[in-house]
Amino acid sequence: MKKLFVILLVVVQTLMVAQTAGAQEITGAWSGELAVQGIKLPLVFNITREGEGYKATMDSPREGVKGIPLQETRYENGELTLHAPGIGLKYTGRLKDENTLEGTFSQGGMTLPLTFQRGTAASERKRPQTPQPPYAYYTEDVTFKNEKEGNLLAGTLAAPDESKDIPMLVMITGSGQQNRDEEIALHKPFLVIADYLAKKGIGTLRLDDRGIGGSERGKANPTCEDFAGDIHSAVNFLVAKGYKNIGLIGHSEGGMIAPMVGTIHPEVKFMILLAGPGIPLGRNMELQLSNLYRATGLSDEVVNEISRGLNRLIRNTNERETPYTNQELKAELNTVFSGVPAHQRPAYINEIGPLFATSWGRYFLKFKPEEYLSKIKVPVLALNGGLDLNVPAKENLEGIKQALTKGGNKHFEVMEFEGLNHLFQTAKTGSPSEYESIEETISPKVLEKISAWVQGLL
Repeated sequence: MKKLFVILLVVVQTLMVAQTAGAQEITGAWSGELAVQGIKLPLVFNITREGEGYKATMDSPREGVKGIPLQETRYENGELTLHAPGIGLKYTGRLKDENTLEGTFSQGGMTLPLTFQRGTAASERKRPQTPQPPYAYYTEDVTFKNEKEGNLLAGTLAAPDESKDIPMLVMITGSGQQNRDEEIALHKPFLVIADYLAKKGIGTLRLDDRGIGGSERGKANPTCEDFAGDIHSAVNFLVAKGYKNIGLIGHSEGGMIAPMVGTIHPEVKFMILLAGPGIPLGRNMELQLSNLYRATGLSDEVVNEISRGLNRLIRNTNERETPYTNQELKAELNTVFSGVPAHQRPAYINEIGPLFATSWGRYFLKFKPEEYLSKIKVPVLALNGGLDLNVPAKENLEGIKQALTKGGNKHFEVMEFEGLNHLFQTAKTGSPSEYESIEETISPKVLEKISAWVQGLL
């Protein structure tokens, strides 16, 4: 469920300029694709003049992140150096010709070749489903505070009109810091869903995650419990505005948080789980990584050995604290990934390490959805894509079904959509590497199912 490449989930706060000079002009946008573990990751460097020197930022279109500041930008004698020490990132390249920059990208102990072309080709993908203003329905930008912690949250209401009797869904994003549109790979799935539902008479409230857009960062080291507090406060905000038929719709980790809120908030009348987990998260992570690692070309033998090692680490990890020092954890992970070629191993370790080293990750790994799902009595719709490599459909839908049945819930439906990936796009393999190249943001079949199911509750 957690996105690959933690490099793109961190945004540095500072920006500085290095004094440089060069024979050829380097300013403008430069686009390239970083190949990591068989997955292509588009990156864009944006370089501008500042005084006698330069400044630069980096975009990651696939992650929906723009303007990551680079703390050092130096261009001398045709050689460009970009450096962000805060995330351990460095790029060194030389102009091959006026429009081509060849060099190496380094981070987390790995060094990879990376060529950039002048221009923003990586960000010019077509996204035909993305709605454009003016919208044919009521919208309102809103802010409110988490009632327990006090952090400000910002979002957008979208509804057919200002009536308070319509169904109103709080939208809950997946893992990682995401904006209110849950933007990834230039797709804006939450905006697409909100637009479709508003035209069908159903309202939504979508929110910027903590530290993104208009929402405040809040306390350090938050866990899913804290994120659930944000959604709890969002429901209270809607109640205060007079809405009477409030539901939750969560994607991926959001499908984990929705039942957490639903068990304690009496105003939640229904919920929709999009690729939500139904089995223990540690087990789901094993399945997820096994799927993704096989997709990158690792053998079954190596993948199975990694799975056994991760299972051991998960068993020895406490929800609130880790028994490992950073050095011990790195040594453990080196053993787990011993079957991976040495030059690739740091990328795998850096990808999985934060799950064991952060409060969020440890809470996540020990989470058992059944403890919450079995307490849900309101109507539930659970959907998964048959090609979902992050939250495998068969195991998780069955887990949801069993937990709801155990709790005596008689008003639920689970459904698998063949040929759809974790984002509910029509896909070929389900690999995250396809997200950006697919023009479809979300299958119309899923939009129709969500709308018809909610309307069926009225």
